[in-house]
Amino acid sequence: MPAFIGITTSFESDSYRLRHAYVGAVQQAGAVSVLLPCLEREGFADELADRLDALVVTGGPAIVEGLIGELPDDLAPTDSRRASFDCRIARAFIDREKPILGICYGMQLLNALDGGTIYADVERQLDGALAHSPKRGGKDHPIEVRERTHLFATLGTRTAIVNSRHLQAIATIGCSFRVSATSPDGVVEAIETDDGNQIGVQFHPERIPMISIFESLISRVRK
Repeated sequence: MPAFIGITTSFESDSYRLRHAYVGAVQQAGAVSVLLPCLEREGFADELADRLDALVVTGGPAIVEGLIGELPDDLAPTDSRRASFDCRIARAFIDREKPILGICYGMQLLNALDGGTIYADVERQLDGALAHSPKRGGKDHPIEVRERTHLFATLGTRTAIVNSRHLQAIATIGCSFRVSATSPDGVVEAIETDDGNQIGVQFHPERIPMISIFESLISRVRK
């Protein structure tokens, strides 16, 4: 029986949107993708969390939970319908202690829900931070993965080259998380809970592709 992985979607111009790379990565890792609409019906998130095995919170526009500073002009906030649903579905999976992978916006959301804070514009708010968005000249860059972390066990290396597609970044870590990777300028690139049940990465592993991260999520389901 394959694992069924819920994948959040964006809500834009009255349409649900998702890059196929997320579905392809989950499929390549050996699971079935279930695309999640941003419905507001009471209890919908809980019903989904009861039936699904794990959750992927995908990238998106700007997060506003736990925000430090004001959003820059070149970054729009996430549609309120998606923002509300993402919070509810993430909390439902957390309450059930089911595995979650947060990607870019998804990592920031998990951190904010756990009491952490988010830079509205890391390039302007963190001393020494480089551009991390292609529209500002950001490019692929190395990260340092900390040993004795779940991410290190997954990747099997202390360094990796990742993409960079964000303007926001984690400022302070939520109380349940620890940092598992950083970029050379000090930006947090990955976080995880001690048990590894929640993993967050600032980069987009579905685009590299870095399938081992999705395989690790599914292996936690099977355990």
